[in-house]
Amino acid sequence: MAYSGGPMTEAMYYVLLALMNPGHGYQLMNAISEVSKGRLNMGPGTLYGVLSRMQKEELIYLAEDDGRRKTYRITADGEAALRQEYNRLKAQVRDGEGLKEGDGDE
Repeated sequence: MAYSGGPMTEAMYYVLLALMNPGHGYQLMNAISEVSKGRLNMGPGTLYGVLSRMQKEELIYLAEDDGRRKTYRITADGEAALRQEYNRLKAQVRDGEGLKEGDGDE
């Protein structure tokens, strides 16, 4: 079941972003918190659910399993999907540039 495209969840986006450097669960939780500047703190249940889904969608793969921890890597398709999502998000921000801070009070 390959990835069908379309908007990603925030969790998927940040997991793929964190996996630009291969890592295992604990490393990924820290990397996600770091790259999101503390806005997103992902617990193990959410993380492993997202990892499982993304493995099925062939966005990531299990690179190593030493019995204690599993190290994941992003696939070429995963990196392409991440870049596509990044460009989609940038376009959304550009679309909203007409908004100015403080204009929401009217």
